[in-house]
Amino acid sequence: KLRFSALCAGSGPVVLLLHGFPDTPLTFSHQLKALAEAGYRAIAVTLRGYEPGSQPADGDYHAIRMAEDVTTWAKAMETGPVHLVGHDWGANVAYAAAAYAPECFASLATLAVPHPVRFSEAYAANPDQQRRSAYVLEFLTPGFELTVLEDDCSYLERLWRAWSPSWVIPSDLLATMKAAFRQPGVAAAALEYYRQAFDVASPAGQQTAALLSRPIQVPTLGLCGSTDACIPADVFQAAMCASDFPGGLRTAEIARAGHFLQYESPDQVNRLLLEWISAHQP
Repeated sequence: KLRFSALCAGSGPVVLLLHGFPDTPLTFSHQLKALAEAGYRAIAVTLRGYEPGSQPADGDYHAIRMAEDVTTWAKAMETGPVHLVGHDWGANVAYAAAAYAPECFASLATLAVPHPVRFSEAYAANPDQQRRSAYVLEFLTPGFELTVLEDDCSYLERLWRAWSPSWVIPSDLLATMKAAFRQPGVAAAALEYYRQAFDVASPAGQQTAALLSRPIQVPTLGLCGSTDACIPADVFQAAMCASDFPGGLRTAEIARAGHFLQYESPDQVNRLLLEWISAHQP
């Protein structure tokens, strides 16, 4: 049985927030406060594998498994459909969850990472994006988790600084991320997200591919940062196609924000999130 920890604030309609790589729920500190003040119960959950208690014995980190996790959490609220927010890998998980069980979600908001199928197409056709995403190929190297942990996780810190080049990173936020990755098994689990994303042979890999190809029936807000050096705003916008979101799609670009837009520009992000969520009450 897997156990997941979470940061929670407020009471009212539920908003689930899913962090990305390499990150922790603390990335949503500003959103937790703003949502609570606006009358919501905000819950930022630690994703599968990011703590020892949520590492499955079978090592399954396919997106369909995370979609099942999120759907289970949503149903456990017993409040009806909940709102879902995902950043980076949390965005990928959120797309999967919304496709898996759209009836569980009143609204969807994704930050920094566009629709995974369209992004894969953009990556294949865009040499600049291939260079930006070269780290993913490094993650496929057996044992690379040891490199990730070397020199106080300096590799992960370099990713943060590269992806958000103008961000003055709070030291406590960086320290919390590094402490999370130093826990047993976390670095290996986080890399498995990427490794298993390339799996098209196993039943779980095939189920995931089929899941991500489904149209998303949940009303979706996609936010990107104008200075994101991981997935630039133009790549993000091009990969968010209205035809993939029959439930409705809106996108917006956050000025002077990089990949971690929710922490870099919380006022802009919170305003858009609250407008979207309040407009899509179940």
